[in-house]
Amino acid sequence: MSLYGTMRTGVSGMNAQANRLGTVAENIANSSTVGYKKASVQFSSMILPATGGAYNSGGVETDIRYSISDQGTFSYTTSATDLAINGNGFFIVSGGDGVEYLTRAGSFEMMDDGTLRNAAGYTLMGYEYSSTSDPTIVVNGFEGLTPVNLSSASISATASTEGQLNVNLPSGEAAGYSKSTSLVAYDSQGNSRLLEFTYIKTAANTWTVEANYAGPPVTTVIPTTTLNFDANGKLTSPTSLTTTAFAVDGANMGAIAIDISGSTQLAAAFSVETGAKINGNAASEVVGYEIDEKGVVSVVYDNGDLTPRYRVALATVQSPDNLTPIAGNLYSQSNDSGVIVMGYAGSAGFGTILSGALEDSNVDVAEELTAMIESQRNYTANSKVFQTGSELMDVLVNLKR
Repeated sequence: MSLYGTMRTGVSGMNAQANRLGTVAENIANSSTVGYKKASVQFSSMILPATGGAYNSGGVETDIRYSISDQGTFSYTTSATDLAINGNGFFIVSGGDGVEYLTRAGSFEMMDDGTLRNAAGYTLMGYEYSSTSDPTIVVNGFEGLTPVNLSSASISATASTEGQLNVNLPSGEAAGYSKSTSLVAYDSQGNSRLLEFTYIKTAANTWTVEANYAGPPVTTVIPTTTLNFDANGKLTSPTSLTTTAFAVDGANMGAIAIDISGSTQLAAAFSVETGAKINGNAASEVVGYEIDEKGVVSVVYDNGDLTPRYRVALATVQSPDNLTPIAGNLYSQSNDSGVIVMGYAGSAGFGTILSGALEDSNVDVAEELTAMIESQRNYTANSKVFQTGSELMDVLVNLKR
């Protein structure tokens, strides 16, 4: 074995342990970083061919690996915009350069412009919510994504358009018996309007109903309508009533379709069945936000209503551990990671979103300290090999003197 080879092998070992100490230092430094995935060093031997019975010492090579697919534990917070992914997937975020990246760091906070940004300053991306269907996803690209922005959330009012009112009319009452009930409806400006229904028995199995908005001014919106019941006390016609639209105080009171198909005429007191309602809501202010396990971002109003605005998109790749790490706890696609696949939380291949939670670093500090001690001892041992080779080289050189 050549003395030069001995020294070269010692240097190789010191470089390898220095790499390992570098990953240990980074892991310990980021042990409290949200969503951080630990780095590790894998060693492999370099073997040189022996020549003429002489052994040529090789060395050691290192390969850096990242445990990106290893999920950390969760810490729970009081902020609804703190997000964690339970299972597979990454959030898509965008930086000031307009380029999209992947991350597991979900410490998002609403900025003054309404966007949600994490601690590294990257903006959460998603799709505008549709109540009729999920947005169309470009499976292998980021097209169609838009920043999740809640700045447009403000005072909201929704006009009434439909409702339900099922009652029981007492069959034993005489003709001329009258009874009233009412429901609240809302105009286009969110003003509440009391809609009063009056039922009058006119004959066996026959009643009339009329509906008026309490004034001022009192406005008849359903003129006298005849209700017909069969011998079993079930309503035969009509099964629905529609109010007449009109303008009032600068607002529009739209037509409202009211389902009455479940009304009955039985030998019991007058009663309004559970579920009587008219949709719409009065003017309400935003009091907060909610993000459910499927990533639907909703605005919460002071009347308790939820209005969905966005749906958070997730992405994954075939080999997450081979993604390219980028400063800011970000990842980008590499040649070895496979292509990026887009989807939604809760769908096949993707985990669910936890609101009010953050994913902890997957670093085990005790394990890293143990690795640090091992690397320190191994580095010292390799330095001794180098030192011994150097001393023997001096002896060899001095033989000529």
